[in-house]
Amino acid sequence: MGREITKSGVMGRVFRQLDKTKMRQLAREKLSELGLMTIQSIDQSVETLSGGQRQGVAVARAAAFGSRVIIMDEPTAALGVKESQKVLDLIQTVKAQGMPIILISHNMPHVFEVADRIHIHRLGRRLCVVDPGDCKMSDAVALMTGAMSADEIKQSA
Repeated sequence: MGREITKSGVMGRVFRQLDKTKMRQLAREKLSELGLMTIQSIDQSVETLSGGQRQGVAVARAAAFGSRVIIMDEPTAALGVKESQKVLDLIQTVKAQGMPIILISHNMPHVFEVADRIHIHRLGRRLCVVDPGDCKMSDAVALMTGAMSADEIKQSA
């Protein structure tokens, strides 16, 4: 994808020969940093990985290429309970390393587990921003569905 590491010298500059040893080393390093040692072989095809492992590889790629922020849209939607927890643990690990994450999700228990703040949207617009420690999950759902207004949540705080 244009981010491959090439060998030094003429072989890399002229012939664009890849330095597969360095690429494997970097991949293993990034996966280890995120605690994703369950991948058996670094050469294993991504399509053979589980859903949680695929999410982990995506996050590791973003971290390896110097992303400033990671955006995850429904990362646990098609995963089982165990794999969902692994993705949430991965989010916590990345967050602890200082990388900002935007998590887009309708799964309120997951959002409340990992979020520092929650932007609640309704009908395509941001309705309010709440602190997960100051807002009940049922109130967040009520805001999303229109059963409660943003003014009501501010009065109860």
